[in-house]
Amino acid sequence: MFVRRESLGQYIRLFPVTSAIILIQLLVMAAMEWYGSSSDGETLLRFGAMFGIPGFEPEPWRYVTAIFVHIGFQHLLFNSFALYVFAAPLERMLGSFRYAAFYLASGIVGNVASAWLHSGNYIGAGASGAIYGVYAAYLYLSVFRRDLIDYQTKQTVRTIVIVGFVYSFFVRNVDIYAHAGGFVGGLAVSALMTLFVKRRRRRESWDEPGAE
Repeated sequence: MFVRRESLGQYIRLFPVTSAIILIQLLVMAAMEWYGSSSDGETLLRFGAMFGIPGFEPEPWRYVTAIFVHIGFQHLLFNSFALYVFAAPLERMLGSFRYAAFYLASGIVGNVASAWLHSGNYIGAGASGAIYGVYAAYLYLSVFRRDLIDYQTKQTVRTIVIVGFVYSFFVRNVDIYAHAGGFVGGLAVSALMTLFVKRRRRRESWDEPGAE
């Protein structure tokens, strides 16, 4: 399920929303580097990052734009890789429109949680909340929709979730609130979204062009 064998052209055709998200992230990063630096606080705020300053509220649009802004190239690379490998099958499962709505909803919930739970000054950005929503969707499917997900995928997702949260707690400058918020949001939205996903036979393969 998570083995990517497609050419670039095939990937874009099969997963147009994921491809568009990655492209937007790359363009935003390029624009930030041209303007100043993706690690500079002023540049991040100008391009739509979230922020927490006592007495000030972030503008509503930042809850969306911050999903596509990244702090440094390593941050962008890590999240883009996660999207490329892990998010693509979910787009195929839900359909592009529902997947786009799911991704944005998870990212927004993650940013809301981050804004609510941070007590001091902070600048927050990145796709991690939405990506943790994707992980939550697979975890939900592994429990409640076993017709849609195989055993190996279930084990892989559970390992990723456990390692991801351990990483979030022990590594500096990681927004655990956004991760947790996106994860919870992903679980909630998954319960609604998967009502629209047709059941498939276990013998169908994710590598088959017409698989739901």
